[in-house]
Amino acid sequence: MTNRRRTAPFAPFAALAAALLFPLTAHSQDYEAPGTEHNMPIFAPALKAKMTYPMAWSPEVKDLKAWREKGRAKVWEATLQQPDNTPFKAEVIAEEDRGSYVARQVVFNLTGMSRVRALLLVPKSPGKHPATLMLHDHGGKFDIGKEKMIEPFGMDNAADAAKHASAKAWADKHFSGRWPGDALAARGYVVLCADAVGWGDRGPLTGEQQQALASNFFNLGSSMAGNMALEDARAAQFLASLPEVDTKRVAALGFSMGAFRAWQVGALSDSVTAVIASNWMATTEGLMVPGSNQLRGSSSFQMMHPGLLRYLDHPDVASLAAPKPTLFFAGETDKLFPVASVRAAYAKMAKVWQAHGAADRFEAIVRPGGHEFPKEAQDYAYDWLDRQFGKP
Repeated sequence: MTNRRRTAPFAPFAALAAALLFPLTAHSQDYEAPGTEHNMPIFAPALKAKMTYPMAWSPEVKDLKAWREKGRAKVWEATLQQPDNTPFKAEVIAEEDRGSYVARQVVFNLTGMSRVRALLLVPKSPGKHPATLMLHDHGGKFDIGKEKMIEPFGMDNAADAAKHASAKAWADKHFSGRWPGDALAARGYVVLCADAVGWGDRGPLTGEQQQALASNFFNLGSSMAGNMALEDARAAQFLASLPEVDTKRVAALGFSMGAFRAWQVGALSDSVTAVIASNWMATTEGLMVPGSNQLRGSSSFQMMHPGLLRYLDHPDVASLAAPKPTLFFAGETDKLFPVASVRAAYAKMAKVWQAHGAADRFEAIVRPGGHEFPKEAQDYAYDWLDRQFGKP
């Protein structure tokens, strides 16, 4: 019997099927390569398409209080923080006379995890006063924090002198040579400013270190931006608790990252009754574009709550402060915030104040100039705040 080699009868058909399923093409590419561009995934447009902000205000919202409460809850959820009711246990450790007001170094429990040193300015005149929580910027400058907004204490030693010189240079660069907090205190306001984690007493960081710090906050089940939001809310509560302060007249004021912090704490805290925010507001669509500072990481970590932008855009979060008196500034040539995106955000927010019947309590100004809070804008803001608080 002859042995014959048998060929699988369906082999040619299998090869043909494979060729049809996986056709050979010599000069085409139908797979993803590269995977990133401009520090974003190549599929960023697909991700953007999913960002519809379903919790944003719309004309269909009828119960504004319920909308605000639901929005606040979502923001707090994204911060990864827990409520904190730790007693403040404040102690004044130093004092300096500054004419019509007194500067104090005060130590208090900012949270149950952090006891900090802050700068506090208190008018000498009797009675309760309006107050302002000052929120410092980022600026890539970490050796000073609270000293950016309030003049540091005297120059008794080399370290104090160096800090004062650094703070003065910052005031010259961004604030027309004066400290915003001291200018308000001279008008009769109680003023408080504390360092965020990484600045001043709680630093200094470097640009690279802050990215590692942000990562390790997440590794610890927390969030750097969320911790800052909690601390700002606690600072507002502490300021409002002081015997010299009129609890119905407590503003939050900030420049750059401090502006973000100001409108955020205005949205999250009932202790804050008015907001002034200079040079931080735009839509995410306008910020997440090639060349934007947002695409570099670094400072973005201070303002990034995981997952929040799936529900609320930046102007939507700020609108949770409505109908509180709120004043925004932007620089027409501010390279960090494209003016078209700024105007779109302002228009979106204005509609929420209108829905509250409080259009006259919202003002948004695009002024000539760049990323700064000059004397003219400060004076306008302080006059505006006096009017909102009924202060002559």
